[in-house]
Amino acid sequence: MGMANTMSPRVDFWYEFASTYSYLAAMRIEALARERAVAIVWRPFLLGPIFKAQGWETSPFNLFPAKGAYMWRDLERLSASQGVAFRKPDPFPQSSLKAGRLAWTDQVAPYRAEFSRKVFLAHFADGRRIDDDAVLENILASLGLDPATVMAQSRSEQVKLRLRQETEEAMRLSLFGAPSFVTADGEIFWGNDRLEAALNWALQER
Repeated sequence: MGMANTMSPRVDFWYEFASTYSYLAAMRIEALARERAVAIVWRPFLLGPIFKAQGWETSPFNLFPAKGAYMWRDLERLSASQGVAFRKPDPFPQSSLKAGRLAWTDQVAPYRAEFSRKVFLAHFADGRRIDDDAVLENILASLGLDPATVMAQSRSEQVKLRLRQETEEAMRLSLFGAPSFVTADGEIFWGNDRLEAALNWALQER
């Protein structure tokens, strides 16, 4: 039994709190993974440095207006079919630095999946700002954590380094967008619409 657990298939879920399609993936990944008995490792990172390395100063959805207009309509359609609320954030994109650091604190670690879903819902369902301390503190409190303690921890050099290292690892893996799903054998699947393919690939690795 213990051996089966160590050999169970796994997918690393790389996501960005300001990423629209990461929101949709985050809201459905656990149920799909449970059906297939695939373990999910939640790995928030920052897209900003990756975009900068490609010469972009903002989201490609802002740089290419036609692509952006399509994406917002696509989000409305997909959210409706998935049964989740959607509200276009204003402004877009917002800094996900604070939320990303909070996700890598020791206190939030056991609740990272739930914390992440709550951040996504605040941002893309309720239209709240994810760079607002009060919004993040409310989420921490809803998890039964002490907001002041966790916020202070998120500003520590140790936690800043963790998020930096995750972003550097994403770059090392040649990830260029979010969400991305990486299987144990290093296969990369990019985009919410590739989630099922990633989970199925992980099952083949047994």
